[in-house]
Amino acid sequence: MVQYSARIDPAGCVLDLAAGSGRHTHFLRQKGHPVVALDRDVTALAAMGCDGVEIISADLEDGSPWPLGNRQFAGIVVTNYLHRPLLPHLARALAPGGVLIYETFAKGNERFGKPSNPAFLLAPGELLAFAQELGLTVLGYFSGEVSQPKPAMVQRLAARAAI
Repeated sequence: MVQYSARIDPAGCVLDLAAGSGRHTHFLRQKGHPVVALDRDVTALAAMGCDGVEIISADLEDGSPWPLGNRQFAGIVVTNYLHRPLLPHLARALAPGGVLIYETFAKGNERFGKPSNPAFLLAPGELLAFAQELGLTVLGYFSGEVSQPKPAMVQRLAARAAI
């Protein structure tokens, strides 16, 4: 994530989707970005008390409309989260030239524990196919086993929207 975050417009607003405890929100704020941090449970985010962060509580899986309307972002960061119906929304939410940084678990992670449900594991090449289907330019991609922060099978994608 760090490597490709430098490609986000330095003055641009970044969406941290499924922000969790705010690890990436905090990192992006330190880099000077205004951040929209969205999660179903915003307790940890609210406790952060960080200026320049808009916190939005939304359940992205309950069938409600996309909570961000037509807003667009210079960057979108998603880690350890997969809800496939959101993928087209992410592409539309990228401003021209915006950068999507996405990392989550992939098929094969079952041998390391959770998540092990195929609904939450990317198929081989799935993030690449998503980027191609939605017209994003791939800046970097990785698919394989990692040892940190814990052993897992992951896919990582950094992609840019057309300018």
